[in-house]
Amino acid sequence: MFSTIKVIAFDADDTLWVNEPYFRDAEKDFCELLKEYVSEEECNALLYKIEMQNLPLYGYGIKPFALSLIEAAITISNNQIPLETVSKLIEIAKRMLLMPVEIIDRIEATLAQLSKKYRLVVATKGDLLDQERKLMRSGLEKYFHHIEVMSDKKPKNYQKLITHLDIAPEQFLMIGNSLKSDILPVLEIGSFAIHIPFHITWQHEKVTEEVVHTNFKTLELASELIDLL
Repeated sequence: MFSTIKVIAFDADDTLWVNEPYFRDAEKDFCELLKEYVSEEECNALLYKIEMQNLPLYGYGIKPFALSLIEAAITISNNQIPLETVSKLIEIAKRMLLMPVEIIDRIEATLAQLSKKYRLVVATKGDLLDQERKLMRSGLEKYFHHIEVMSDKKPKNYQKLITHLDIAPEQFLMIGNSLKSDILPVLEIGSFAIHIPFHITWQHEKVTEEVVHTNFKTLELASELIDLL
């Protein structure tokens, strides 16, 4: 099935290292700070709405999330949010940026093995500085030939990456935790994709459709890639 593969791309957040739980914790802290204005359910719903409105302008990552936290707090409080609370929201974002990088179980051994046979790249969304920092702190940078921090993960973005790598679509394999961002766009351009689910998925990345495709497979652990490839 994967006999034509020359390049394997890995998503970063929740594929190489833990990420989404930190956002969920930040949302809980945010709603706790705003509990005198709205319920937790209303708080989360409004924050998500503002995040989606800001996504085309700000893109993905912790810094855009921080701006959405502040905007949501202003909206929820009807412009009455104390500056002290705004300061606490900024601290939440800084804490997220300074979190230690927690590597996904068995991922380094998998990369070490695969890098002997394939050219490995990182293909991820998010803030360039933050993702470069996490990659460096993770100790995984040495396994990758190329790092691509993408503004979005649409078919055209993957096609651009494949062109840059000077390979054909059938020589490219994408591995990630998001069906929406890591799998479906890649299959659309004729490449291969492997889904390794993470136990928490951001609402924006969820899809309800079942993926059935000859170029697609789901695994439970990254270490299963060694025997598969």
